Amino acid sequence: MIVKPPGYHVHQPEEARHRVTREIVVLTLLRRQIEQKLFPIHRLDVATEGVLAMALNSPTAGRLQREFQEGRVKKIYHAVVRGWVEDAGEFDFPLERDSNQSLADARTRYRCLGRTECPFAIGKRFSTARFSLVEVEPLTGRWHQIRRHFSRSNHPLVGDREHGDSHHNKYFRHQLGLDGLWLRASLLELDGKRFVAPPNERWSKMSHQLGLPSLPDLRQNEAFN
Repeated sequence: MIVKPPGYHVHQPEEARHRVTREIVVLTLLRRQIEQKLFPIHRLDVATEGVLAMALNSPTAGRLQREFQEGRVKKIYHAVVRGWVEDAGEFDFPLERDSNQSLADARTRYRCLGRTECPFAIGKRFSTARFSLVEVEPLTGRWHQIRRHFSRSNHPLVGDREHGDSHHNKYFRHQLGLDGLWLRASLLELDGKRFVAPPNERWSKMSHQLGLPSLPDLRQNEAFN
């Protein structure tokens, strides 16, 4: 298990026009460090940080990938979203598959960890800006599931350049110095093991500037209690 920083690719993009330097490809860096082959079990978007699991051989990778496919893996994320969300809820509406755009069942559970109202205007509609810190458990595994569910519920993730609010993204980046997507994979439970990405300085800085609670340390606290 590693904790992937934001901005790193799990593997080299397949299309030649999207190729990136090997210094930001996780598989390349890790194989170079440990001098043996690695097999990715799952993926995180390049903009998403957090827990990433790998296997040292193909049979183990296949077995663990089946746990993902069969929905036997627990995943907990944290995110900052626009607006004030309910104390807890669940999105249960289908999303288009990335491969052929057919609809697939998708369920995302969340709870609100904190809300803030900042004394600055983003856009012309409101004189203040509201945000929520949420803890999220995707109960299915669709492409960009968390990002799309919150976006279509009018609470896009801050920093989401594909499904989010460009005005908020630019304000965070240029005025607050809080760049990137505010989504992290904080916990992963598979094969009877529990892996946690501890809170870090990037998220502490954001919490301090916005007046949101600090991230819970899931090494000591359970999610969704």
